Amino acid sequence: MAVLKDFYNSDVAPALMKKFGYKSVMQIPKLDKVVINVGAGEAKDNAKVIDAIMTDLAAITGQKPIVCRAKKSVANFKLREGMPIGVKVTLRGEKMYEFVNKLFNVAFPRVRDFRGISANSFDGKGNYSTGIKEQLIFPEIEYDKIDKVRGMDINFITTANTDEEARELLTLLGAPFIK
Repeated sequence: MAVLKDFYNSDVAPALMKKFGYKSVMQIPKLDKVVINVGAGEAKDNAKVIDAIMTDLAAITGQKPIVCRAKKSVANFKLREGMPIGVKVTLRGEKMYEFVNKLFNVAFPRVRDFRGISANSFDGKGNYSTGIKEQLIFPEIEYDKIDKVRGMDINFITTANTDEEARELLTLLGAPFIK
């Protein structure tokens, strides 16, 4: 599937409208945003970890990530309020569709023994979350240049009201769900 330029003139919108019997095109669920999050607990000891994660995420998404800081101090974790503990990127619009296309058609097929993503990770309101164990599945990341293999959480936020509508939307966008 080519990168989605116009959602309503694509193959996705008419298929959803026909399947769920929507009266108006505005009822058709859309992908609202994609949030990619990398947690870095080791960042409290080594400040360079955040820079490495930010470089990787910027290469993968094509957008500058932001640093997430601790909201509360936790003595057991040796964590103080305001310390950097993660990095996230929120993608919308054309960059979002480019990332989704790359994830489904390039990155996931590069995972060894990949059978598909779980269809049970919906939250009940039409949003989907999945995780990746290593950033090496993206073609922008060079194996020699990384300091450590890190995973990431990817959240697909949709305008769908039910999980069934969201599952159908992601399937039409190319999500490789387990059969």
